[in-house]
Amino acid sequence: MSDAHPIDRLYATIASRKRADPKRSYTAQLMKRGTAQCAKKLGEEGVEAALAAVAGTKKELIDESADVLFHLLVVWAARGIKPKAVYDALAQREGRSGLAEKKARKKRK
Repeated sequence: MSDAHPIDRLYATIASRKRADPKRSYTAQLMKRGTAQCAKKLGEEGVEAALAAVAGTKKELIDESADVLFHLLVVWAARGIKPKAVYDALAQREGRSGLAEKKARKKRK
């Protein structure tokens, strides 16, 4: 597992905490509160990262970015989404213009 990407290792840890004791695990506490609360926390961390990007130091932005990634992985685990599914979605977008991607999403809606 040590050759795995850090996101995959972190996801495995988060997923393993789903059934952990909430008194001993922040992740278990968060997941016990449900997906909506996990998503709310992700949103809060996203705002903190955005503020750090504008008015914080590089270190603050790095730390807030790590928080965003952690909480995003918690939301994925809460919804049963594995990182590979997201990697596959990103791979499908490779070599495609961001403008073309947005246009394709609008057509699908």
